[in-house]
Amino acid sequence: MNRDPHSWARALDSLRAEIWRRLKRGVQDRRAPARHPTLATVSAQGLPQQRTVVLRAADEGAATLRVYTDLHSGKIADLRASPVAAMHVWDKAAHLQMRLHARVSILTGEEVGHIWAQLPEAARLSYGSNPAPGAVLDDALAYEKCPREAAFAVLHLELQDMDILHLGPQHRRARYRRADGWQGQWCAP
Repeated sequence: MNRDPHSWARALDSLRAEIWRRLKRGVQDRRAPARHPTLATVSAQGLPQQRTVVLRAADEGAATLRVYTDLHSGKIADLRASPVAAMHVWDKAAHLQMRLHARVSILTGEEVGHIWAQLPEAARLSYGSNPAPGAVLDDALAYEKCPREAAFAVLHLELQDMDILHLGPQHRRARYRRADGWQGQWCAP
């Protein structure tokens, strides 16, 4: 019996469910492809900016994702100028590309204090440095890590559109939109 391991890609509903299953797995499993997606923003100068981030939450019901960052990082300035982002995940084993587009809110202070309180000390080192992330240095190690709750921010991504490409024996591409209630439609790959 030759069972298709990617049968979930055959229907719009099962494909969307598989996307969310893989995103949720990325939050829990450090080895999952969705754990380290690429987040793209646009700088104030209109230039594309990409960086690898860690996916911290995926809520299918609300169609939202969360990422943590340093409040002084370049992506914060980008998002203040234009509060939209794209996220890209390539899942090699599933032959699956996810391109997710979102409106982004920057959460800080009391809104995220409960999250900061749960972060292990080692993780807190990523939020706060002197000088700030991206500053020019005279030497590669001329900076100091100084974790500060005031430097901790959560990016709350409210998904607006998902463009999904499955590169199986027969390529399939689907687009899902918040405005359409996530019903989905097939597109040419």
